[in-house]
Amino acid sequence: MRLVNTFEEHFGDLDGNNEEHARVKLLASSISKSVVSLASFKGSVRHFVCTGIIFGHMPSEMSILTSASLVRCLGDKAKFVNKLKIKVRLPSGKLVVGKLWKYDYKYNIAVVKTKSFPEFHAAHVHNGVQFNSELFQANLVAIGRGYESGELMASGGTLLHKTSRLDSQELMISTCKITKAGIGGPLIDSSGNFVGMNFYAKDETPFMPVSILLKCLKHFEIFGRVVQPWLGLRVGSLRAEKLSICEEIRNRFPQAHGIYVEMVSEGSPAAISGIKVGDLISTLDGVALSNAQEFHELILDKAECALKCSEGLVFEVYVLRPSDCSGFVVTLNGEEVTMIKQNSWPVPEVEWLDPSTNDNSDFTMW
Repeated sequence: MRLVNTFEEHFGDLDGNNEEHARVKLLASSISKSVVSLASFKGSVRHFVCTGIIFGHMPSEMSILTSASLVRCLGDKAKFVNKLKIKVRLPSGKLVVGKLWKYDYKYNIAVVKTKSFPEFHAAHVHNGVQFNSELFQANLVAIGRGYESGELMASGGTLLHKTSRLDSQELMISTCKITKAGIGGPLIDSSGNFVGMNFYAKDETPFMPVSILLKCLKHFEIFGRVVQPWLGLRVGSLRAEKLSICEEIRNRFPQAHGIYVEMVSEGSPAAISGIKVGDLISTLDGVALSNAQEFHELILDKAECALKCSEGLVFEVYVLRPSDCSGFVVTLNGEEVTMIKQNSWPVPEVEWLDPSTNDNSDFTMW
């Protein structure tokens, strides 16, 4: 029998002497002074543990980016747990008190602030990467830190053209294998550039891309919250869809580019506009789209501009419809996301697993 789904479960066996292990260890150690572990407590009972990364360093305080699961109610994922005490395990092993500053359940991110220590560094998260073909060929490293042990952990992998099974369509996927200890930890490329923040799933590692994280942090600073329009669409990059779908679209529109509509919610702004599953969205407000990531970034940019100018969340999209080879413009009147529409993910409980058991469950969390 072995205990699984614990917050202290190690990941990244780097005991070998091969070039791959040496590369992963070198990259992880290069930002180790920015990687911390956090735990939240309700009274004397530990609520959640995750990794975080120092992204802001002022003379009086440090800002840590991590997962909102740190403060999310495990029974009701849309609720915040009141009166939680947060402790931060610094890279030196020292424990300090943290204070929750902002959080967002849709993107499952939180910012915790703590006392400043000059010996620790703020990671260069603003030196984000471009999600182009070169990045999909690059080697990546996922990093975490244990709370009780303070141990630094890391594993290598690559980026996948794949849609996450979790609620948030903004998530991307890497092959870096982590455990729950790595939730909220950084994903970096071979040059040490910040790629995103990791979450946990059984067979893959979802992560929130740096481009989305930076826009969320900007919204926190300007509005005190993330302003997210709801369109009632689930979209995906065309290259991540099934071959049969790619074939149909290429046969009807040989030079087409855009994002594929995977789902349209009944009664949503997208449904009212006439958008259907199987459509291809070619442009958003006149900007050509080549992947779903660009779509989500533009949505957040538009939300920022609309709120600053007291305007409505109105989007103009150009749609290609393979079923009848038509193309047309539609207007979407977005709604700001409410708590009811916020994402929700199950948290795997600690359990004893028989080594002979073939565990093929789809239990995921972030």
